[in-house]
Amino acid sequence: MALAALIMVLTPGPNMIYLVSRSIAQGRIAGLVSLAGTGVGFLLYMTMANLGLAVVFVVVPWLYVGFKAAGVAYLLHLAWKAIRPGGAGVFEARTLARDSAGRLFRMGLITNLLNPKAAVMYLALIPQFIDPHHDNAAVQGFTLGTIQIIVSMIVNALIVLTAGSIAGFLSARPAWTRWQRRITGSLLGLVALLLAREVPQAARP
Repeated sequence: MALAALIMVLTPGPNMIYLVSRSIAQGRIAGLVSLAGTGVGFLLYMTMANLGLAVVFVVVPWLYVGFKAAGVAYLLHLAWKAIRPGGAGVFEARTLARDSAGRLFRMGLITNLLNPKAAVMYLALIPQFIDPHHDNAAVQGFTLGTIQIIVSMIVNALIVLTAGSIAGFLSARPAWTRWQRRITGSLLGLVALLLAREVPQAARP
């Protein structure tokens, strides 16, 4: 579970883009406040998933398939934004207005709640690690979710703390920036294609 969580958090997505943008534009403290908001978003996802939200997708299979298809489309959209001519990389500076700590926290929370990758993690990936024949499924779900949150928060905190240095390094090396965008876009596209193979499958009870 820890390895799966690490792979997911290292794949650029809405959370990483938002946290890096905030860290570069407003400083590390702003990035960490935003990260706290995303952490609460993970807690909400974990709680809802373990209280039976996933049952909805079993009862209404077309909703689950549609949700996964939307997630794949969103990842492809992010991949195209990174690869297209004139596209922006994750660590490229963006002009953002300075926001209060409360707004930073709320935006971090909202960004994570609307993040298809986070939803896929809790509604499609983590359930695959739960053994229905071993102990309480809800306890397993909360345990696995906690592992995912710890891994995600540590990695994202390191990204926030180093975002400015990485951005400065890349800004002085345009060729590296182009390759960073190509690699990011390619990884997003690969993840989208791998998830697309699972779209037709209905949720398992």
